[in-house]
Amino acid sequence: MGLFDKIKSAFTGADKKEEPKQPEVKEEEKVSEVAEVSEVTEDEKVEKVTEISEQSTAKDTTLEPDNDRRETEQYEKGLKKSRVSFTRRLNELLANFRYEDEEFFEELEDLLIESDVGFEATMHIADTLRYESKVQNVRSMKDAERVIVQTMVDMYGETNPDHHFFNENKDGLTVVLFVGVNGVGKTTTIAKMAHQYIEKGQKVVMAAGDTFRAGAIEQLHVWGDRVGAEVVSTKQGGDPAAVVYDGIETARNSGADILLIDTAGRLQNKKNLMNELEKMKRVISREIPDAPHETLLVLDATTGQNALNQAKIFKETTDVTGIVLTKMDGTAKGGIVLAIGKELGVPVKFVGLGETMNDLHPFDTEKFAYGLFKELIEQTA
Repeated sequence: MGLFDKIKSAFTGADKKEEPKQPEVKEEEKVSEVAEVSEVTEDEKVEKVTEISEQSTAKDTTLEPDNDRRETEQYEKGLKKSRVSFTRRLNELLANFRYEDEEFFEELEDLLIESDVGFEATMHIADTLRYESKVQNVRSMKDAERVIVQTMVDMYGETNPDHHFFNENKDGLTVVLFVGVNGVGKTTTIAKMAHQYIEKGQKVVMAAGDTFRAGAIEQLHVWGDRVGAEVVSTKQGGDPAAVVYDGIETARNSGADILLIDTAGRLQNKKNLMNELEKMKRVISREIPDAPHETLLVLDATTGQNALNQAKIFKETTDVTGIVLTKMDGTAKGGIVLAIGKELGVPVKFVGLGETMNDLHPFDTEKFAYGLFKELIEQTA
């Protein structure tokens, strides 16, 4: 079953089969069943009757747990701007669907490119629709909509893992290195992650490794005070690698579970940035051989194609293990996830769906695709 069919079945209730009704069991028969059990006390009989009664009246337990349903709703809410924009534009385009007209396919490509789906993903979607039209599987607007949406949703499943994997060190300190340009929400993301770990009862230390940008150290200290995490720093212009070393020592001595390291993001001087990051990583791996356990690239989703260009540059300079997409609630271009997956092969591991401390979510491919295509998926049911 492809991701599209899986989502349609799970979230829209499509293809659900009615469960066969169980024959009604009378109360006397329940008591009789208990009575057949030899040598039981009166209390045990009562417990047995209660157990049988609960089993016969049990509600459907296949429904999503409350927290899972709540997170699905947060994806829907956070991706509303992208969903509404794409759905409206696609419906307007499909109103003029002509399966033999190349101009329609060119307009579709333009729409996808403008939605930051990326060139490779755009060509795959358009070529799939062309092929389906030629073999006569697509002859109507609804057919075209089904092929486009199903292809896009399944591509999300192919380019991102169907589960969130975050590499934590089970035997000691987990070290996470954050990279990204100024203004993408890197420091705020670190604070949100720290808050969530602290809420789970873990001890967090943050290292202010961005010694280049004015105010970066003070900003991290403010966040540390708010969330209750210790911050290790030096003066502006100091050696970031020394801060990293001090951060590791502080985390070890205090029995911390996780160390979150901020870094500078001056892409205007890529060589200095690369040398700085390499030095920091050498210090980390010398102290903890398998660290950093994650190197997360923070990207501002509202910048679209520019975010993809940043990702390509950072991937050249450091070993990025995952992407954090911030400000997804503020963009109408949710297709950036497809472009990242198709052109970079780096998984999106976290997504920011709002401004509160709890709005940083582990990336869930199914919930993301549903939040982005909810109405379109339901229309194809």
